[in-house]
Amino acid sequence: MSAENGDATSAPTAPSTEAVIDVKGLTKCYAGRAVVDNFSIRVNRGQIYGFLGPNGSGKTTTIRMLCGLLTPDAGEGQCLGFDIRKDSLQIKRQVGYMTQKFSLYDDLSLAENLDFIARVYDVPNRKQAVSDALKRLGLDARREQLAGSLSGGWKQRLALAACLLHSPQLLLLDEPTAGVDPKARREFWDQIHDLAAEGLTVLVSTHYMDEAERCHELAYIAYGKLLAKGTAAEVVAQSGLVTWAVTGTDLHALALELRGLPGVEMVVPFGTTLHVSGADAGLLEQSLKPFIARTDKHWTQIESSLEDVFIGMMSTAKDNYQ
Repeated sequence: MSAENGDATSAPTAPSTEAVIDVKGLTKCYAGRAVVDNFSIRVNRGQIYGFLGPNGSGKTTTIRMLCGLLTPDAGEGQCLGFDIRKDSLQIKRQVGYMTQKFSLYDDLSLAENLDFIARVYDVPNRKQAVSDALKRLGLDARREQLAGSLSGGWKQRLALAACLLHSPQLLLLDEPTAGVDPKARREFWDQIHDLAAEGLTVLVSTHYMDEAERCHELAYIAYGKLLAKGTAAEVVAQSGLVTWAVTGTDLHALALELRGLPGVEMVVPFGTTLHVSGADAGLLEQSLKPFIARTDKHWTQIESSLEDVFIGMMSTAKDNYQ
């Protein structure tokens, strides 16, 4: 578990078994290339579901299909009890979607931005709803400040407040904390856990492993294909990855020696340590034996981290541009 999370990583109350998202075989192609290929997922009410994968892996396209912004070329399923093909309008009314890029108006104040969103969704008691949203996200003192003058963390809060104005049943968050400082990220995730505890369902895409570990379940997608899903512990266990940590002098030279050896699938620097990993424990240990015998390095077999597993998946996934 990342040190950045501290003791804030404890999971909230377990979600229910009622499916909010249940889709099978989703496929979307552009120019003859499947950017999402036969994707299936089930997300239960009150669940925080992490959606991970490299840039260009199809995460955003999948999220847009789930909330009715894109129609899949193949596949079926429901979101919030509505058919994702036939009932996109109903789905949109009950979903809060936070995009990667800040999409509110820089030259409007925070209150004016939220009032505009409330009008779009025809929120009842609009003035009170805006006031409540500002207070809930700690924005009330800045209500007259122009949105364009906010820092990244405060823009993130405003965007989340806008997503919650119409009391959605599902939040779709597309890399919401990109470029935000660690303190703001932690506060954001505390808010997400509070919302999930109240029964709101959250599907969130992220590149941060500490954030992935705070989710109830994870799905990892690369080049349009689902490679793994389950809890963080299940994903690590299912990978079968064995990892050794090595410390000592001149680790860069050691990494060059190790790469390409039988059983050595990854050699990744982590500060003053190298992580050396492979799926075949016996073959990996055989290749490492002469290096372990050296006295200038210290070797320890460790539990593979989520980051080790995801880097491994990324390195072996087939690029759908090729």
